[in-house]
Amino acid sequence: MAVGFRDYYETLGVPRDASNEDIRRAYRRLAREYHPDVNKDPGAEDRFKEVSEAHAVLSDAEKRARYDRLGPNWRAGQDVSDASGFGGFRPGGGAGGGGFDDVRVEFGEGGFSDFFDELFGSARRGGAGGGGRAGFTRRGGDHEAELELSLEEAARGGRRTVAFADGREYEVNVPPGVRDGQRIRLAGEGGHGTNGGPSGDLYLRVRIRPHPRFRLEGDDLHTDVPVTPWEAALGATVGVRTLDGRAQVKVPAGSSCGRKLRLRGQGMPRPRGGQGDLYAEVRIMVPRTLTDAEREAFEHLAEVSDYNPRRHR
Repeated sequence: MAVGFRDYYETLGVPRDASNEDIRRAYRRLAREYHPDVNKDPGAEDRFKEVSEAHAVLSDAEKRARYDRLGPNWRAGQDVSDASGFGGFRPGGGAGGGGFDDVRVEFGEGGFSDFFDELFGSARRGGAGGGGRAGFTRRGGDHEAELELSLEEAARGGRRTVAFADGREYEVNVPPGVRDGQRIRLAGEGGHGTNGGPSGDLYLRVRIRPHPRFRLEGDDLHTDVPVTPWEAALGATVGVRTLDGRAQVKVPAGSSCGRKLRLRGQGMPRPRGGQGDLYAEVRIMVPRTLTDAEREAFEHLAEVSDYNPRRHR
């Protein structure tokens, strides 16, 4: 049977020099659009499979390199393939019926195109294609999914139930202070091996959602602390929100916007113990409207003060 070349870059709508992040974003956008759980239009499921197959190749460094090397001339090089098959890997949706709210699943049961099978081999076919042969034992492929966490969840860690659209559930131990991009390994939960070979592993790659209040830089957290003009000028002790509550910080007299106040040990937990720091950056806030008394006080200050912050600029 003749099998035609598939342009995976065109399928995802990305250039051939696209970064891994560009490929991931394109896949997630198209997967949300065509996922059969949310799109009931005729042809959506086939389109979803095409997008999933393209992502499966282009997101894997080894398979992408082989695909780029062979390209439209893939048949000339298929006899030298030593790439492992995906063992029926099928990208799926997130937990909760394809809502993509928590985990982006990139494995399951099902097949890819004949082009994929002939180019990379398929563990499903045992002795045919992909370098397989009768009696040959091969380990299953490793799979990867995304686990999205809030900053608070990443900081405190703990046990977490991860559910996939195909019905699988796992109890995962998230280490306190886990970082964005870190992988959590679930041994033996990847692709099935060939001819009795061991299963591969499943890796959950952590993605920490942006936080509306905190910015994470290494082990440290950064946030803003709003103060009044008189607190900045005279000094004050003000409340600051932390990841797990509130703390008090002293604003020294004469503080200007941008001054950073350190709260030791209020940052992210470190893998080997201890915690980073929280830096509260001063933001001087001025009332939108002034009472008569406030206006009089500011006018008096303007009259008696000779301070000019632009004097040396």
